[in-house]
Amino acid sequence: MRRLVWLLLLALSLALAQKSGGGAGGRPYAPTPPPMSPGPAPVFPSPAPSYPPYPGPVVVYPGGGGGSLGIVPVLVFLGLAVLTAYLVRGLRQAGGYGPGQYPLEPTASVARLRLALLARPQVQRALRLLAEGADTTSAKGLADLVDEAALLLLKEEPAWRFGDYRVVAGSEEEVLGRFDAWMLEERSKYQETFRHFEGKKQVWEEYQAQVEPGGRYLVVSLILAERRFLPPQSPLTRSRARQALMDLAGSSPFTLLAAYLSWTPEREGEALTEEELLLLYPELAKL
Repeated sequence: MRRLVWLLLLALSLALAQKSGGGAGGRPYAPTPPPMSPGPAPVFPSPAPSYPPYPGPVVVYPGGGGGSLGIVPVLVFLGLAVLTAYLVRGLRQAGGYGPGQYPLEPTASVARLRLALLARPQVQRALRLLAEGADTTSAKGLADLVDEAALLLLKEEPAWRFGDYRVVAGSEEEVLGRFDAWMLEERSKYQETFRHFEGKKQVWEEYQAQVEPGGRYLVVSLILAERRFLPPQSPLTRSRARQALMDLAGSSPFTLLAAYLSWTPEREGEALTEEELLLLYPELAKL
């Protein structure tokens, strides 16, 4: 019981004393083309009426009814309607679509890689410069952000201590929903002192760095949503973490749906203690 109370008090104190954090990314921005003003409608000359030189023959159908064809056209029309409905249904099934017009098979995936490494001011500085200079409005800029972040983390492999990697597949709507949820979860782990999201930058200059003894960890997270299938890497090992980074770096402007780079602490001199690390990120596994 005492241990439980101590853990609750520690968790509360950590929530009130979160370290700094930063992030950069978003979804590619596709500007809406300006509306086109319709031009004047074309005017065609009306054809001159033509009259037959003599009245045509009058056809009289037996059984009365004048010139009506009876029920035959109605049956033909209903038959065509039923045939069209079956053709449309067959095409939808062949294309893999079900109720609600969503693909029955996954068409995209989203991955989140977290790495806890030994903190160094040079790495924090490099992450901040990378996030500041990234083009977070275009697919190419976001793909370059993922590439450079993966390269930075690969160079820091000797400092890796813990990690976690998750992949979820689904439709593009489901994948983007998971992307938003994971991004929100990352932002809840720290006090946001820097953010560069879809072209807009926010900086909290008044934040005072919380330097304390025992701090030694930096957590970096990469979230990527793609129009391709990212292979799952579970359980995560050092070699699989390396492979996951290379898989994420394989993104291209043609397949990227969204990307986000997050890290904490963001301010130089700050670092997470082991207690903070395990309470904030309990799913991390030792590498």
